[in-house]
Amino acid sequence: MHELSLIHALIDTVVQSARENGITKVTKVKLVVGESHGALPDALQFAFDILTVDTVCAGAELAIEKNALLLKCRECAREFHPEGYLFCCPGCGVSNAALVKGNELYVEYFEGE
Repeated sequence: MHELSLIHALIDTVVQSARENGITKVTKVKLVVGESHGALPDALQFAFDILTVDTVCAGAELAIEKNALLLKCRECAREFHPEGYLFCCPGCGVSNAALVKGNELYVEYFEGE
């Protein structure tokens, strides 16, 4: 369950930024998670609920945006969302693709008072 360590690091970042900006109560944290990152939203939420106790983030809403995996074929430059575990380009059939989007994990923003 690597989600605990991921959320712990993200909370540290939010708490430090809140402190630097004079925010004493965080009300919402928006998290962006790519499909291929491997972090499970339910586990992220569980970790957030547990690790924010006694911090400025206690009781804050965790909003999770999931980004679908997007690849770009290195042969024909077509961008596509792969189906299953086959990363063949639907345009030319070649399985030589580069990751465009879907492996990210970051805090997009947080709100507080």
